[in-house]
Amino acid sequence: MSTPFPSEKEIERRWWTLDAEDAVLGRLASTVARLLMGKHKPTYTPFLDCGDHVVVVNADKVVLTGNKLDKKIYYRYSGYPGGLKETSARRMMETHPERVIELAIKGMLPKNKLGRQMYRKLRVYAGAEHPHEAQQPQPYTE
Repeated sequence: MSTPFPSEKEIERRWWTLDAEDAVLGRLASTVARLLMGKHKPTYTPFLDCGDHVVVVNADKVVLTGNKLDKKIYYRYSGYPGGLKETSARRMMETHPERVIELAIKGMLPKNKLGRQMYRKLRVYAGAEHPHEAQQPQPYTE
């Protein structure tokens, strides 16, 4: 007997809004990653993208615990010799606060084509406003 699983047409996608104000970065990222993967649904299938769309607002007000603002370093590589760039979490929060949340969530998703497809359903904004009111996102509470 075969196990039934939902087809791509049967997957119902909802839109959620999460407020990052005074939220701890790792706890927020794990909640968002769970929503993007669809693990909160009874129809979760590991090899399908069953997740929902997530809009995160107030990314500039997220909290990093301990000394992570000064000690956490983000690396990126240009591809050229000597092209390794370093940025502290404090500097990243000042310049691109949405990127801090995006990188934390991306690290919690699968590292394959399916994970990249899930990541495309994420929208992060530094302020309280977002342009997705037409999709009628619901506020998510645990």
